Amino acid sequence: MKRLYLKIYLTIIASLVLVVLIAAAFWRMGENALSEQAYEMAAQLAEAALPPADAPAEIQRQALQRFAERIHVDLALFDKSLQPIASVGRPLRTPPRDEPGMSHGRDGPAWNLQLPDERWLVVRAHLPRRHPAWAILTFIGTIALVVGLCAFPMVRGLTRRIERLQAGVETLGAGNLSARVEVQGRDEVARLAESFNRAASRIEDLVGAHRMLLANASHELRTPLSRIRLGIELFERDGDPKYKASLERDIAELDGLIDEILLASRLDAVSTLDHAEEVDLLALVVEEGAHYEDCSVDGVPTLVRGDPRLLRRLTRNLLENAKRHGKPPIRVELRQQNGLAVLEVVDAGNGLPASEHEQVFRPFHRLGESQGAGLGLALVRQIARLHRGEAIVAVRSDAASCFRVTLPVVV
Repeated sequence: MKRLYLKIYLTIIASLVLVVLIAAAFWRMGENALSEQAYEMAAQLAEAALPPADAPAEIQRQALQRFAERIHVDLALFDKSLQPIASVGRPLRTPPRDEPGMSHGRDGPAWNLQLPDERWLVVRAHLPRRHPAWAILTFIGTIALVVGLCAFPMVRGLTRRIERLQAGVETLGAGNLSARVEVQGRDEVARLAESFNRAASRIEDLVGAHRMLLANASHELRTPLSRIRLGIELFERDGDPKYKASLERDIAELDGLIDEILLASRLDAVSTLDHAEEVDLLALVVEEGAHYEDCSVDGVPTLVRGDPRLLRRLTRNLLENAKRHGKPPIRVELRQQNGLAVLEVVDAGNGLPASEHEQVFRPFHRLGESQGAGLGLALVRQIARLHRGEAIVAVRSDAASCFRVTLPVVV
């Protein structure tokens, strides 16, 4: 069976049928167990109420008449050879030999009692013709039918949502990264649909970011490559040493750009750090700040857990951004606040408009025509988030340009 809803639905129906069968079996077993004792007691009481077996037939008939009128039943009395002695009410069949118990006829069920003196008494109550067990079985069967009818739409609705989820997965796998599924309910299937939508959105963002990275990288790589090609032509023609120095700068720029592209791609592909250790963030910032003029570092010793190479790259990119796009002096401040290490890089530049506070962390984002583009700040945010932190443009009353990174401290 290939359809899940049919499996679930038929399992419910089979369970209901099994319940009905078990209930009927227990009813039958209980009825048989009670019948043996009840027949024996009824036979004893009937013998006590009737004349002895050797009494005249008329006296037995009169006693049978009084007995029938008292309990409002049809009665028939037979001797031990099953010859009729007397009867009251509607005709009754001769009981089967040596088989006391219940028998069913056209006028309803009758009870065959063998008295201790070997006479037979047949009793038929004025009851409905249908056996009482049928009422219980009909009741249970009705419940099973109602449950079966109500279970089908519920089961079908559940599997229909799973089928929509399957269609969404197939659509996403076919290359339509905008595929999403409708979320209905609050159960496990709904949470699965929400997880799928989040995963699809994440995949779409990652693929879009990689496409944008590839497009921007190819554009950015052309500039140093064009300068290198022109520098080689001029150096071959004139042999001027200044062209050689220019070529070395362009090659270094190209190498740095390729290194940033590779690092950004690698960070996109991982969710946890490959290597982590305790790092003295203040010592690391002091070492990096020493490579820049007009740069001061102030703060308290702070331990964070992370990759020292990535944290060094984060600090270097912040300082390089302040040097290229800000104005000296550059101040680096490190403090602890609410269990976080707060690293701020401040310069004397004009800062960024509020609309660019988030955009500036996008790869190769350009701010106006005069500003350069690259991956420096994008890498800063990637590294911070990989260390369970964050990088933002901070607003300070004493500085227009401030970048803030927060990282969890080692407790």
